[in-house]
Amino acid sequence: MDGFSSCGKSTIAKGLAKELGYTYIDSGAMYRAVALYAIRKGWLTDSLMDETAITEHLSQIKISFKPNLSGVQETFLNNENVEREIRTLEVANGASRVSTLPAVRTEMVHQQQEMGLKKGVVMDGRDIGTVVFPDAEMKLFLTSSPEIRAKRRYDEMVSKGESPKYEDVLANVKERDLRDTTREISPLKQADDAIVLDNSETGIDEQLQWALKMFNKITGNNEQN
Repeated sequence: MDGFSSCGKSTIAKGLAKELGYTYIDSGAMYRAVALYAIRKGWLTDSLMDETAITEHLSQIKISFKPNLSGVQETFLNNENVEREIRTLEVANGASRVSTLPAVRTEMVHQQQEMGLKKGVVMDGRDIGTVVFPDAEMKLFLTSSPEIRAKRRYDEMVSKGESPKYEDVLANVKERDLRDTTREISPLKQADDAIVLDNSETGIDEQLQWALKMFNKITGNNEQN
C-alpha cells in the first residue's frame, strides 16, 4: 500500500492485516527511526543533514516491531520503544529527508524484503508497490487533498496532547509531498497495476471494507467480510 503522507495508510494496512491474519510492517516507521537516531546524534537538524555520518552508522541502527499488551504493534530502535517519539512533526520531516539518501533506502528496502520473504504481509509506504514488492499480489494507492491530510494529522497530534499550528502542519505536508515525489531514489508514484482510492470523503470503516473487497476480488476469495 502506497500513498501520500497522512492518507491513513497505516490505519487501513493495520486493519487489513488484522482481518486477514497477516503481519503488518510499518515501513514509514523504519525511516522515522533512522531519522530519530540521526537527530539524537546531532547529524540531522533543520539546517543540516550529515549524509556521511548517517551512512557510516547504518549498521548500528536495528529496527524491530513488537506488539504491546493490547496487541498493537510498536516500533523499537535498538530495543528501545520509540513509537511515541517517532510520531512527532520533527521526526516525520526528518524521515522524509533521510529517505532521500541512497544508502538508507538500500538498507531499509533490504530489511523490508527480508521481512516479506514468508509472505502473508501487509506493508505500507511510498515505494512498496514499485520497488520493495513489485510482484505483490495486491497493490493499493491512497490519496487525498493536502488540506484534508493536514487536518487529519493536526487532529491526531492534538489528541496526543501536542499543540501544533494547522498552518505549520499543512506546510509540512506539502513539503513532504514535493520531496517524496521528486526525489531521485524511489520517488513516490502509483504503480501501473495499483488500485487507487481517493479517501478525501471516505471514513476508515468504509476504506477497510473497500480494501477487503479488493483483496477478495484479486485472490478469488468469495467470503463476505
